[in-house]
Amino acid sequence: MNLFEERVILVDEHDAPQGTMGKMEAHERGLLHRAFSIFLFNSSGELLLQQRALDKYHSGGLWTNTCCSHPRVGETVEEAAVRRLREEMGLEASMERAFHFIYRAELDHGMIEHELDHVLTGFSDAPPQINPEEVAAHRYVALDELQTEMAHHPERFTAWFRICFPEVLTRVHPIP
Repeated sequence: MNLFEERVILVDEHDAPQGTMGKMEAHERGLLHRAFSIFLFNSSGELLLQQRALDKYHSGGLWTNTCCSHPRVGETVEEAAVRRLREEMGLEASMERAFHFIYRAELDHGMIEHELDHVLTGFSDAPPQINPEEVAAHRYVALDELQTEMAHHPERFTAWFRICFPEVLTRVHPIP
């Protein structure tokens, strides 16, 4: 599906649908919409990070959680997470919802992320098969090393990852 044809689900602060809008228009106008972020851990408790492709419509080249996107109309958050994890990272994993949060962040290229973001966690030791149109690189990292890196170089990470990672640390047990 073409980026300019994709639609996001507009929601209120309780995640009740309020209609749909083209993905780019929603990000240009900063309207609240449904999203999800996946945090995939390996059996050593390391988090799989992705570096967003350099030519993404925003936040290109920044490091972030394993995968993130938006559910399509008629698709549950869980169905969308399975689909996008396969499309971006070439992985299959069972996932469960951990929590959700709302954030608003002004980004590069005049984009505004205003999302009700459902955070899902899962486990996999399978090697990623990244889609180079979506992902520039990937790496597994220990959580203490990641905390140190983020403290010294927050500019290397996406806005939503910087917001929700501390919450992941308090709510998620990274060892299966």
